[in-house]
Amino acid sequence: MKNSLKTYFQIALFTGISAGIISCSNTKFLKEGQFLYTGAKIKIEDSTISIKDKSELKDGLEENLTPKPNSSFLGLRPKLYIYNITKEPKKQKGFLYWLKYKLGEKPVLLSDVDREFNKDIIVNYSENNGYFNAKANYDTLTKNKKAEVHYTVKPKKRYYFGEIHFPSDSSVLSSEIQQLSGKTFLKTGEPFDLDVIKAERQRIDNALKERGFYYFDDNDLVLQVDSTVSENQRVEAFLKLKDNTPQLAKEQFTIDKTIVFPDYSIQDKKEGLYHVPMSEDSLQPHHYNDIYVVDPMKKFKPKIFDRAIYFEKGDLYNRSDHNLTLNRLISLGVFKFVKNEFVLDTINKKFDAYYLLTPQKLQSLRLELLGKTNSANYDGSELNLNWTHRNFFRGAEQLKLSAFGGFDVQVGGAKPETKGSGNIFRFGGDAQLSIPRILAPFRFKTSSAYVPRTNISLGYEFMSRIKWYTLNTFNTSFGYNWKENARKEHELKVLDVSYVRPSKITPEYDSIQNAFPYLKHVTEEQLIFGPTYTYTYTTTMLPKKNTLYYRGLLDLAGNVTGLLFGANAKKGEQKEIFGVPFSQYVKMENDFRFYHKTSEKTQFASRLIAGLAYPYGNSLTIPYSRQFFAGGSNSIRAFRARTLGPGSYDPRSTTNSYVFDQAGDIKLELNAEYRANLYKFLNAAVFVDAGNIWLVNEDTDRPGAKFSKDWLSEVAIGGGIGLRMDFSILILRLDLAMPFRVPYYDKNDRWMFDKIDFGNKDWRRNNLVLNIAIGYPF
Repeated sequence: MKNSLKTYFQIALFTGISAGIISCSNTKFLKEGQFLYTGAKIKIEDSTISIKDKSELKDGLEENLTPKPNSSFLGLRPKLYIYNITKEPKKQKGFLYWLKYKLGEKPVLLSDVDREFNKDIIVNYSENNGYFNAKANYDTLTKNKKAEVHYTVKPKKRYYFGEIHFPSDSSVLSSEIQQLSGKTFLKTGEPFDLDVIKAERQRIDNALKERGFYYFDDNDLVLQVDSTVSENQRVEAFLKLKDNTPQLAKEQFTIDKTIVFPDYSIQDKKEGLYHVPMSEDSLQPHHYNDIYVVDPMKKFKPKIFDRAIYFEKGDLYNRSDHNLTLNRLISLGVFKFVKNEFVLDTINKKFDAYYLLTPQKLQSLRLELLGKTNSANYDGSELNLNWTHRNFFRGAEQLKLSAFGGFDVQVGGAKPETKGSGNIFRFGGDAQLSIPRILAPFRFKTSSAYVPRTNISLGYEFMSRIKWYTLNTFNTSFGYNWKENARKEHELKVLDVSYVRPSKITPEYDSIQNAFPYLKHVTEEQLIFGPTYTYTYTTTMLPKKNTLYYRGLLDLAGNVTGLLFGANAKKGEQKEIFGVPFSQYVKMENDFRFYHKTSEKTQFASRLIAGLAYPYGNSLTIPYSRQFFAGGSNSIRAFRARTLGPGSYDPRSTTNSYVFDQAGDIKLELNAEYRANLYKFLNAAVFVDAGNIWLVNEDTDRPGAKFSKDWLSEVAIGGGIGLRMDFSILILRLDLAMPFRVPYYDKNDRWMFDKIDFGNKDWRRNNLVLNIAIGYPF
C-alpha cells in the first residue's frame, strides 16, 4: 500500500513539474507586451432563471465565443510547445513545416480576442433564446504573461411563445400553410428560440415543395412577435408572408410532358442538335406511357425510363418525386451525368420536365492488380481482367465477364517440410448479369431512390495448394439486391449453388489426412445449394462523429431437399444427388462495427463478430469452405492464419508444423484499434484482438475443441502496433502483433505478460507475428 502511494505521488509530482516546465517554456517565447490567451469564463448573474436554463445558456455562450484557446491536456499545451521549439521552416512543405504547423499549434494571444465582438455575440445569442433584455460586460485578468477574459451576463427573465397565428387569408398558398399548422414546431409555452423558428420555416418550405409550390422559398416567410400584449413573459407570434413575395412563389404547378434525352452530350448541344423546349410533332414518334424519349439511334428501351421516372402527366410537382427520379436514373449505372430542366408555362401553371442523360462508355475493358485476402485468411495478389457491357439488352442490363489468376501465401510461421508446399495458386473466371428490375412471378414495388436488381452469376475456380491437392469449384446463383435507402441494403440469393471437386491429392497430403482425420473433409467432394440472405446497415458514409456498420448473413443449405429426401446422416441414411452427398446446415453470421472520430486525424474502430453454423440431416459436419477460421491479418493478428482453435485444442500436436487448417462451427471475435495520422499518407495504429472458434459436436481427434461452459477461458487475446501507408488507390498495412493470452496452454498458464522477453531471439521468433496486408482489417 505504501509503495502504491509512493508511486502515485511520484507520478503526480512528475506531472506537476512537467506542466510547470512546459507552461513556463510556452510563455518565454512571447514578445514584450504579448499575453497568451488561456480562455474565457462566463458568469450569469440572475436569480430569476432556473439552474437548468442557466446551464444551457452558459454552454451555448461558451460554444459561440471566439477564438478558442490553445488545446491542452492535463494543464499542458504540448502542441503549442512543439510550435514554439520548432524553428521556422524555409519552405511551406516538408517535415519541419508539418511539425510546426500541422502537429504544432500557433499561440492564441489576447490581441486575437475581440472582446467587444464577443460581448455582442453574448447579447445576440441570449436574445435569440428568449432573453430579450440581456446585458453583458467583461473584464480581462492578466498574470505571468497569461490572460483570461471574464464575461458577466445579466439575462433577466426569459420569454415564451404565447398564441401562434398562421396566415388566414383566402389565397391558395395561405390555405396550404394553414393545413400544415397541426405539426408546427412552435409550441405555446415553449421558450422563444430563433433556431426553432428557422426550423419551422424550413418545415413549411419542405412541405410546400411537396404540394406544387416549386418557386416558394423559406425566406418568403417571416415570424413577427409582440411582447407587449400578454403577461408572464409570453409573446404572441404571427407567421406571415413577406410583402415582396414573388407571384410565382404563390402558385402551384403541375407536370405536363416528360421528355428524355438518353444520349445527350454538351458538345451536341453546342452544335444545335438538342433544343429545349421541343414541339409536340417532333416528340410524337417516341411517345411511351406519357414519356417522350428522344433516341434516334434507339440505344435504350423506353420502358426503363417508365420504371425510373415517377412524374406522371397531371401530377402536382413535388420534390420527393423530383429527387427520387434523379437518384433512380443515376442508380441505373449506365449514365455518367443526369441533368433535369423544367420548362415553365406560366399561363397554364404547368411544367414540361426534361431529363438530359449522358451515357457512360457502354463497354469497358479493365486490368486490375489487387492485394486480396480470401475467405480462408491467406494474403496474396490477384490479377483481374474485366470486360463490362452496361447496356447489354438495351435495358441498362450490366454484363460483366471476368478472368482472374492469383496466388495466396501465408506470411511467417514455420517452414513446411517440403519447400513451397501449402502455398495457393488460383485461376478462373465468372460471368455476372445484373438486370435493373425484379424478375419474379409476383409484382415488386419500391419507392426507394435505388433501382432493385436481379443478379445471375456463373463461375469456375481452379485452386492448387502446391504439392498437396487441387480443388475445382463451380458456382452459380440467382437472386435479388435492393436498397431501402443509402443505409439499408438487402441481398437475397434464391439459389446459391457450389460444387467442389478435388483432384490430384498428393501422397504427402494423404499421409497428413490419415494422421489427422478431421482434415479429410477439406478434400471431400461437396455439393452446397440453398438460399442465402444478407442484410447490411451502415452510416459510415455520413460525416458524423459516431458511425456504424452491420452485416448479417443467414445461409440455409439443403433444408427443403433434406426434408423431402428424409436424409439422416447420423443413422447412415445420407442422400446423394448425382452421386454426391449434398450439404445440409443452417449458418448465421453477424459482423458489427463501430467507429468513433476522436479528432480530424484520429479514430477509434471496433468490430464484433458472432457466428454459428449447425449441421443436421444429411450432414455431420459443415463443409470446409463454409466453416469459420481464426488468426491472420484480418482476424486475431497475434496468431498466424488458421492456427487458432478450435477451443483449447493445441495445434502444435500436428506432426507437420505447417499444416494447421483449423476450422470451427462457432466464432466469437472482438477487435479494437486506435488509428492516427502521422504524416500525409502515413498512419499508425494500436490494436487489441480477442476471440476463438469452437465446434458444435465433439471431435475425439481434437480434445477441447467443442464449445462448453468454459468457453470464456478459451478466448485468445493479442495486440500490437501497426503502420498503414494510404496511397489513395492502395493501402499497404503492416501490423506487428504478439499474443497476450494463449488458449491451448495449461489453464493456469495462459497469460503471457510474465513471459515477455524482447531481448530473447527465440521468444521474438515464436511470439512476434508480422502481418502484411492490403487495406484495413475492418
